[in-house]
Amino acid sequence: MTRTMQVKTGDNPKRRLARFFVCAALTVAPVAASAQVSLRTVIELAQQNSSTVKLADADVAKARAAVAESQDAFIPSLSFGSGLPAFPEVGFTGSLPTIWDATIQSMVFSMPQIRYVQAARAGLRAAQLSEKNARDQVALDASLAYVELDTVTSELDAAHQQETYANRLVEIEQQRADAGVDPLSELLQDKLTAAELKLKRLHLETRAATLAKQLATLTGLPVGSITPDHASIPEIPAVTADDSPRQAPGVDSAIMVARSKERVAKADQERVWFPQIAFGVIYNRNTTLLNNTNLYYNHFLPANNLSSGFNIQLPLLDAGVRAKARESAADALRARLEAEQAQRQNDIQIAQLTGSLRELNAEADVASLKQQISAEQLKTVLTEIELGNGASSGPGAPPQANPTSEQKAHIDERQKYVEALDATLDLSKTRLNLVYALGHMQDWLNELHTR
Repeated sequence: MTRTMQVKTGDNPKRRLARFFVCAALTVAPVAASAQVSLRTVIELAQQNSSTVKLADADVAKARAAVAESQDAFIPSLSFGSGLPAFPEVGFTGSLPTIWDATIQSMVFSMPQIRYVQAARAGLRAAQLSEKNARDQVALDASLAYVELDTVTSELDAAHQQETYANRLVEIEQQRADAGVDPLSELLQDKLTAAELKLKRLHLETRAATLAKQLATLTGLPVGSITPDHASIPEIPAVTADDSPRQAPGVDSAIMVARSKERVAKADQERVWFPQIAFGVIYNRNTTLLNNTNLYYNHFLPANNLSSGFNIQLPLLDAGVRAKARESAADALRARLEAEQAQRQNDIQIAQLTGSLRELNAEADVASLKQQISAEQLKTVLTEIELGNGASSGPGAPPQANPTSEQKAHIDERQKYVEALDATLDLSKTRLNLVYALGHMQDWLNELHTR
């Protein structure tokens, strides 16, 4: 199946404005109204509407703030305060009567804090990869639903045609039965065929309604407002596990989470042995208003007071710090094992999809050949009806084609057509899942954008 499509993954104000008017028009339109919407637009709307993507965006913002917080420990902080008494003080209070004070402090050296910065950066990268994986997953879900709805729409058209042929067949067979040409069993068999085709059509309508609801939930558009544009669906790459597999974003995210927790565990372990050096400056503006402080000192209390210095801390014996280090080490080990498990599961999925592709390729070829054979048989029947089969009417001669043969040939040709569509759909869905598992989803979207 060869189809073309363009997907815009970047932020384009003009396209966003156009999509806004499209969505607004679809929203205010009656529910029964529908319009052709390209796969590109469906994917973009689904990504914008997805709560999973929004949650991932929030995680990225939180991780970015965590990086800034860990780095800000080395940036001097400035704070102001005031200690002006509310009522006149009497006697010696033990504290300096300060109008206001200012404090500047920052960390000068801390190896654990450097590890915390590295851990925060790894956490940010993990959040970004998780957000990318969420977008890819939404794009995959929207693509699968869109492609399936497009196929089911074509199958519904074929089902309606089959019903028309089946009803015509029943009419013809009823006339032949009434005339005593064919037995009643032939009429009953044709009625059964018509009933089965009706049931199949009802199944397809239910399936189409479910897919329409799924797309409406993904995109936020009204139910039934999306009609697939067949021309917007591209040919899905026939990838295999040997085609330069990449790490899936979900697996990469798990690896970065493990790396972040390992940095935290390393930092907590180093807190036991490495000193921490901080620098500080304190200024106090003192006052003798509303107090008699000068009565208790040999010299008058100075108004301006400034002090500075370095603070060096080395935890020689801190059971809490050691326990925290063991806890962080356990978390890091768990995260590493979870990352390895995610990698193994992804490898298994790739192997399963690759194996399924071989079978589905063969099934699609068989279904396509059956459809071609059925189409040729239909042509033969139509030719025989028009010109005859050239055989005599004597004993042992092949029977001439009649109107019942024509309707049955039409029904069989449409059935083989539907089976070929189903085989192609299964193949396309498996290919899309393999593209996602191999980490090529973004490459596929980028390729669509350049078309």
